[in-house]
Parts: sequence; C-alpha cells; structure tokens
Amino acid sequence: MSENPATPEPDIAQRTAAPESGGLEAGAHDPAGTAPRLGATAASAAVPRRGGPMFPDGTGPAADPAGSHHERRIRSFQPRRSRVSPSQADALRRLWPTWGRDIDGLSRIDLDEFFDGRPVVLEIGFGMGEATAQMAAADPDTGILACDVHTPGQGNLLGLAERNGLSNIRVANGDAIILLREMLAPGSLAGLRVFFPDPWPKKRHHKRRLIQPEFVSLASTRLAPGALVHCATDWEPYAEQMLEVLSAEPTLENLHPSYAPRPDFRPLTRFEGQGLDKGHVVHDLMFRRRP
Repeated sequence: MSENPATPEPDIAQRTAAPESGGLEAGAHDPAGTAPRLGATAASAAVPRRGGPMFPDGTGPAADPAGSHHERRIRSFQPRRSRVSPSQADALRRLWPTWGRDIDGLSRIDLDEFFDGRPVVLEIGFGMGEATAQMAAADPDTGILACDVHTPGQGNLLGLAERNGLSNIRVANGDAIILLREMLAPGSLAGLRVFFPDPWPKKRHHKRRLIQPEFVSLASTRLAPGALVHCATDWEPYAEQMLEVLSAEPTLENLHPSYAPRPDFRPLTRFEGQGLDKGHVVHDLMFRRRP
C-alpha cells in the first residue's frame, strides 16, 4: 500500500503518511545557526503523556492548525502524533520555529524569504522524509516545501536536514489544500511532487484520492510556467486515474506519450522496494505547466 496523503474530490485534504523507519539522532550542525538546543532531559520531556498536548508551549507543530478558521470538509487523514521518539521531539522543538510552518490559512507564505530566494517545489506527503532529504541534498539550489501531518515524520525530516546540513528544506504541517488555496501566491511554485499517495482502493473511497480534477486545477494556479508536476504510484488503477485527470487539465502538458520512465532523481524508498518485491508496478507521471 502507499504511504503518503490522499484527498477528497472537492473535499481535498492530506492524509497521514505511514512511517518507514525510526527516528535519527539530530546532529550538532545547525545550517541556519539560530535554533536553540535542548539537552537529553529536555528532549525526553518533550514526549507527552498519552492524551496531552505534544507542544503545549507552541514550539512545535499544532494538532489542528487551521482549527475553525476554514470550512469542515470530508478529510482523508487524522494526524497521528503518537510514537514520536525523543530525538524527533527534540528536533521539532529546536528547529520548528525556524524551518517549520503550521498551515493555519491566515496569511500568505513569502517563499522568497522562507527559502532565501531559491525556486521552491512543493512535496505533498513525505513519510519519514528520507527520500525528501536525498533529493534536497542532490539539488541544494532548489527549496523543498515538504507538507505532511505525520508528526514523527516531520521530526525525522528536520533531524535529517540538520544532520546533513540541508538548508533548503522547510516543513509545512496541515491540510495541503488550505496551503495551496490560502497561503501560496499564484505562480509561486517551481514544481509539485506527489509520491505514493494513499490509493484508497475501495470504490466507495475513490473520492478521497488526492489526484482529482479540482485539486489539479487548484494546484496548477500556483505553478509558474514551466513548473514540473511529478506523481508516482504503485497502484495501477490509481495510475490510470492520475493519467486521465492530469491529461484533462488544459494548463498542463504531458512530457511523455503516456507514463514517464522512472527518473534517476527520484530515490528508491524502502516502501517502494517492498511494493516491488510484492510485484507492484510503479508508474511515474511527469507534466509541465504551460506558459
């Protein structure tokens, strides 16, 4: 099964991604040079008791950042905030104020300021962040705005960014639709990545899939001319839906006659490898925003 978010048709939202691995210890390097540090005792204390708020002082991602500010829609996710390791909680407490952003829908994100002038690619759903970190390391001149609701994955990705000196990663917490609709300016993105969203295989759940006409139409308005839309899935019926929906969007053009060859720059994750071992066929789709 797939690991990243999915979204309903007009009720489009992001899903919690399933973890791929445990957390990594955050290293001593701070690319921004501004994040405060906690000792081991404070890191352990960052993991809350069951049922309590994880970051009661507001130093980490909120459980429901949009709250009642926006309409209630059918959602395909429930943020899972359990099983956060001490190192993940420590990374969130130290790095979130600098590299994190809650999707509250109340203000626009200045991407030039947030990413020091880099062109920015939005990645919706990143699991534990290992592939995201690899792509960021391979292309340091491009910023990656990584959006998810999975708290352990958020902490793990921030820890990977710190450990590997990756200053081009930022993490957004919450509903990707509110992010696109309310917080990103038209034409502000250099690309969009959706890798292995939840396929929602049962027919009655197909409306919860992320790649729907309404989502693609919205996302396209936030893409600059020439921006790349890259999707991947290991679920054949969903791949067919992706191809149909993306092909029907008049502002996008397919870079290939049908599915794209697997690009070298998309890392092979453990999750994808498990799917391949089960005989799943992975399809990549690559479209470009028309001028």
